[in-house]
This record gives sequence, structure tokens and C-alpha cells, in this order.
Amino acid sequence: MTAVDPLSDGDLTLRPSPPNGEVTSFAVDHGEALGTVELRRTSPGVALVSWALEGGPGVAQQALRLVSEYAFGQLGLERLQVEVDPELHSSARVAIRSGFRREGVLRGAVLIEGERRDVAIYGRRVDDPRPDTVTGWTALMDSALPKKRVIAHVVVRDTGGRVLLCQVSYKKDLELPGGVVEPDEDPATGASREMEEELGTALPLLGVLAIDWLPRWEGWGDAVEILYDGGVHDPSLIDSLRPDGFEIRDIQWHAPEELAGLVSPLNARRLPMVLAAPDRLYNLSNGSPIT
Repeated sequence: MTAVDPLSDGDLTLRPSPPNGEVTSFAVDHGEALGTVELRRTSPGVALVSWALEGGPGVAQQALRLVSEYAFGQLGLERLQVEVDPELHSSARVAIRSGFRREGVLRGAVLIEGERRDVAIYGRRVDDPRPDTVTGWTALMDSALPKKRVIAHVVVRDTGGRVLLCQVSYKKDLELPGGVVEPDEDPATGASREMEEELGTALPLLGVLAIDWLPRWEGWGDAVEILYDGGVHDPSLIDSLRPDGFEIRDIQWHAPEELAGLVSPLNARRLPMVLAAPDRLYNLSNGSPIT
């Protein structure tokens, strides 16, 4: 789509008003007046985009793409921003399909009729790939699609069937070594990195024992957790490990029958089961087998 004077894609026509301070308005028509799009400069090189249009989301999408070209090409702006109510899904779709990536939510950012409401922020930079290209479209979708945490823990056993558990500094429950996988890090690498950071040694991973889906819990969003097999070791292994002293205060071997009350209810459900038959792969939901 190429914007030409008087700013048209061959279907819609937009007529920009003379700049009025920090505001430029665009009258939109398609044989008849459909409404307006507004650019309001908020800082050097940056403008907030808003619209009041008839004709449905397709019209708004066309208009915002044309206005974006004009803003970057003729006005020399470097960033455009759209702010919408997260509950207005049609406006969010217009923003995405017009080339604006979802960047986050400002909680309680506006006051409407005495009620604090959230604001979803969508942004487009002058150097972003165009939304009608493959890389442009995938970047837009990636910004809007759900993202889950991935957690990687390691089940380390001794020859007596006990499991290695850590006393952590941030909660009472004993925990397996491991933690949250970083962006662009594969889960096995994340598990090894966490072990190295927490215990001073990254034990070899022998495979996957369980894949578990975790629902929302105590302020955390839902997540996928992978339990890796850290192997069976002589009990003396514990003497060679070096807890970091900050996050990990102590480490001990614990028998499966001792776990209730020491670990979280989640681990109390799944660890005895995994330890009883570690030669199979468990497909779990919140610590219980999926049937």
C-alpha cells in the first residue's frame, strides 16, 4: 500500500488538516465521510494515534496504515503508539493488523466514570518491517500471542531412593534444584545453568521424567514445568555440592515418605509417584496424571 496525494490507497482517501500545535487530524472518506484519525505528538519523534471511524475494523485498519506511512514519511516521526482498553478486542485487532506490536499493559492507568481501568499499549517504529511482509506479520503475532513461563527442575536421587531437595531463601517449602528458563534458552540448558548457579555443579541430564502444566498460583501465571532426570548417585555426592548461600541455604537427601509437609502440595503429589517409577515419562496437570 503506497500513500499518494491526497493520501489514498485507491480506496480510502485521507485529507490531513494543517498541523494545529501538536495535533494533526485526518478526515477519512470513501465516497462519504467516515470519521477521523488523529496524531497527537507526545514527545520528540513520538505520537499517539487515535481514531473515530464508521465502516468497521477494515476501514480503521486501512486508515491507520495510511496515517502511519504519512507520519513516518512526511512528518518524520520515529514511533507511533496506540492505547486501547484491553477489553476492546476489536480495537486491539485493528492495532495489530495496522502494524502495531503489543508492548504491555499499564494497570489502572486511566479513570473512567470513577473506575480505574487498564490500558494496553501498542507501538510501531519507523524501522519495523511492514505488516504485509512475512517478518512483519510474524513479529506482530508474536507480540500478541500468549507466552508461558517454562520451568526446568532436576530430580537427583541417591542409591537409597532419596531425592535431593534445597532449602531456599524465599519460601519454607523445600524445592528441587532448577528454576525458570530464560528467553531464547532451551529448557535443558536452563536446568543445567540453574544447577551450576545454585549448587556449583551441573550434573548430566539423563532424560525427562515428567512434563507438568501448572495453573495460576499465588500471583504467578500458569506455566509448563519439565522435570529432568539428574541420575542416581552415591549419597556422598552431597559433600561435593556447594550451595550458593544466597538463594540456596542448605541441601539434604529426603525419602519419598518424608515429603508431605516439607514440599509444596504440588511436589507432594507428583514426587513420590515419579520416584516410585522413574523409568517412565509422566504427563501431568498440576501434579496429577492426565488420563
